[in-house]
Amino acid sequence: MPAVTVDNPLTLPKVAASGDAVARPVLAVTTAPSGFEGEGFPVRRAFAGIDYQHLDPFIMMDQMGEVEYAAGEPKGTPWHPHRGFETVTYLIDGSFIHQDSNGGGGTIENGDTQWMTAGSGLLHIEAPPESLVMSGGLFHGLQLWVNLPKADKMMNPRYQDIRGGEVQLLASPDGGTLLRVIAGELDGHQGPGITHTPITMIHATVRPGAEVTLPWREDFNGLAYVLAGRGSVGAERRPVHLGQTAVFGSGGSLTVRADERQDGNTPDLEIVLLGGRPIREPMAHYGPFVMNSQAELKQAFEDFQAGRLGTIPAVHGM
Repeated sequence: MPAVTVDNPLTLPKVAASGDAVARPVLAVTTAPSGFEGEGFPVRRAFAGIDYQHLDPFIMMDQMGEVEYAAGEPKGTPWHPHRGFETVTYLIDGSFIHQDSNGGGGTIENGDTQWMTAGSGLLHIEAPPESLVMSGGLFHGLQLWVNLPKADKMMNPRYQDIRGGEVQLLASPDGGTLLRVIAGELDGHQGPGITHTPITMIHATVRPGAEVTLPWREDFNGLAYVLAGRGSVGAERRPVHLGQTAVFGSGGSLTVRADERQDGNTPDLEIVLLGGRPIREPMAHYGPFVMNSQAELKQAFEDFQAGRLGTIPAVHGM
């Protein structure tokens, strides 16, 4: 881990916060509980226990794996509905097939991202390819849910398939941190993901002992989730490790540092940095639907039960 990397980060554009940027303090560090999703693949619930005022516009995020499957063990999800938000599936290792009732989908693997705007609603399925089921192998990824503002909740569904080679690669001035900008922008460098709700999503690899301070939009919130390894966040060096989320306060920069010694199963600190402009609208969330009111949730369930979110294709290619 991860699939997208470079031999020499010093050849990449450099990013660093200005010296007068106000450092964002760390408000809280939470530890994700573990559970199972779909047909039984293991997940960590990254945002469990965090007040929504610090998450908005993000709703939830699951770390899927990291797990080494034996032959016959890989699992996915059954057909299920979505309405009112976007799902971002970032696959770090392994392979996954997506399909929906609107004709969208495809295969993502090894650093690819699939950005699905559910909008007015659809049925969706995720499953490992037959080759992975037969052979087993490493599976590791993230799924992030991003809210849509009321004006966009009933827009037409759409897909973005973002290949690993399309992400914007940047580095810290000393080359100790590799930054993959998946969506949004960092210091003027734009990632490939097109978002309805303004956000930034970055996967950073920080070498042991390295530290990076990044500029961060002051109108965005700030979150950091540890995929692997150990380190610290904020100018106060608050310790963090695998499965923990740091919530930052306001300011114009955020700092991440990797410990000198890492866990045996990872050479570096792997961390996902998220920021977004809060929507600040009422949110009604239940299961696969994210709306603005209980009445809209009720309508979403009625539409699903009546088949108005689509029907399962007779042959879905899984």
